[in-house]
Amino acid sequence: QVQLVESGGGLVQAGESLRLSCTASGRTFAYDFMAWFRQAPGKGREFVASISPVLDTNYADFVKGRFTISRDSAKNTQYLQMNSLKPEDTAVYYCAARMTRQKDYLYWGQGTQVTVSS
Repeated sequence: QVQLVESGGGLVQAGESLRLSCTASGRTFAYDFMAWFRQAPGKGREFVASISPVLDTNYADFVKGRFTISRDSAKNTQYLQMNSLKPEDTAVYYCAARMTRQKDYLYWGQGTQVTVSS
């Protein structure tokens, strides 16, 4: 079975930083797109950032200039560096992966809580 496991969430004050990690197991994800999504209480899931197998990146407008997605394919791991955190960033953050020729993210982690206080 393939599995994605997130880590690095926690409680921080506004303006501080966190780095989330997501490690995959079961098979290599070196040739897949990987991404981060988040879901705040009472809201739907929203896209945060993605990274392609050749390291092209895409970001939601609300995190541009603050968050950076990266990956280490040899370690089967992706990261989300979160700087200048705001209270509205509070959410459960999910790691996801999809095959290049598919449109949906089919592999998901269990989520990690990020809470930003004012």
